[in-house]
Amino acid sequence: MSNRVGLTEQVKTVTRATRFRYLVLLGIVVITVVNYVDRGAIAYAASGIIGEYRLDPVAWGQILGFFGYGYMFGALAGGFLADRKGPKWTMTAACAAWSVLVVAVVIAGDIGLQLFGSALVGFAIFRIGFGFAEGPTYATINRTVANWSTVKERGFMSAFGLLGTPLGALLSAPVAVGLITLTGGWRWMFVVLGVLGLVWLLWWQLLFTNKPEENPRVNSQELARIQTADVTGWNADGFAGGANAKWYEFFLSRTLIFNALGYFSFMYVNFMILSWTPRYLESEFGFKLGSLWYLGMVPWIGACFTVVLGGKISDWLRQKTGSLWIARSGFAMLSLALTTICFCFIPTLDNPTAVLLVMALGNALNSLPNAVYWTVLIDTVPAKSASFAGMTHFFANIATVVAPTLTGFLVAAHGFDSMFIATAVATCIGVVAMAFVQPGRFRRSKVSA
Repeated sequence: MSNRVGLTEQVKTVTRATRFRYLVLLGIVVITVVNYVDRGAIAYAASGIIGEYRLDPVAWGQILGFFGYGYMFGALAGGFLADRKGPKWTMTAACAAWSVLVVAVVIAGDIGLQLFGSALVGFAIFRIGFGFAEGPTYATINRTVANWSTVKERGFMSAFGLLGTPLGALLSAPVAVGLITLTGGWRWMFVVLGVLGLVWLLWWQLLFTNKPEENPRVNSQELARIQTADVTGWNADGFAGGANAKWYEFFLSRTLIFNALGYFSFMYVNFMILSWTPRYLESEFGFKLGSLWYLGMVPWIGACFTVVLGGKISDWLRQKTGSLWIARSGFAMLSLALTTICFCFIPTLDNPTAVLLVMALGNALNSLPNAVYWTVLIDTVPAKSASFAGMTHFFANIATVVAPTLTGFLVAAHGFDSMFIATAVATCIGVVAMAFVQPGRFRRSKVSA
């Protein structure tokens, strides 16, 4: 009898589904953290770079904004590459390139002075290249999530994959300040960060495959869960309408266009906080570098929780209401409306603690629907989830240029309060845009399921 029980237990063990997709998800979180620390670290080198090259606020805003020019086009190219070449190849090329270019930033200003007589030109060349290399990351992640997630886990896996965004932004402060302090200068910080990216890339090469069916670590039970079709009918239009879609049909879809505009609002908040908070705290409240390592973390603490919570809430709303519009668009509208209120309130405060807390609340609310913008693409055009994600990211990433650059001009002309008002305007635009997003409807002529 005991032998029979033991045999039964062995059979159960053998047939239990593996969970390798969660290790893939963890790898995505790690690289998005590295990706975000790499791009955010320059904000903590502000005093050193500004002092060494004698830059004014407008020039510094331009340096921060150069990244966005490359990032926009990198996102566009990365989306098409992830669909055609696969996420493994695309992420390998992107991570290798940005890891080298983040190191190259240490010589950007000097090369600019030597060759062009302007440090600004040197930073423009290397920061644009660095931005282009980082651009494919999120479209590639979306292709990975589309390949590896179960239907019921889409919102959660998209959200968890995006956890690296606020977590990386949060860790930018202690990592950057710590490396600058330990090495005695800002240049070695970039060298260390470049090496970390290459270390992660080794893991990616050894363990990751484009699809779960290609991976020997995924058993048949887990594969069956991943490949189970959506039998609810919610996505019928998206699957039927998007399978053979051409790139230009992005512009014929009201859902995709307004979803990109909604995501622009999220990105504006993200890059305003990431690029200007350290300088704001230094200039307005007199904080030194030694304090910024923990103060710079505050705006991102809540977002680390809400980005994952938002995915769960969205999936829960979908299950409870049966409405993709409520679960995605309505949820995003409410979150962005509350974000707008927070940033309108900040200019009325003159205490740094209160400012940081309200900023943290606003950023947490802004991060709640982060996964929505990506999940809408999978809901609507799963077969083109990377290509159209790249196009979405391209247009949304106009904010990576506009937010830091416009903030530089606003601060120079009207002071720091103006940057919070501009942020509230951006999120208010997002509220209106998401009202027109109808997940699951690719073409206007079709009736949403």
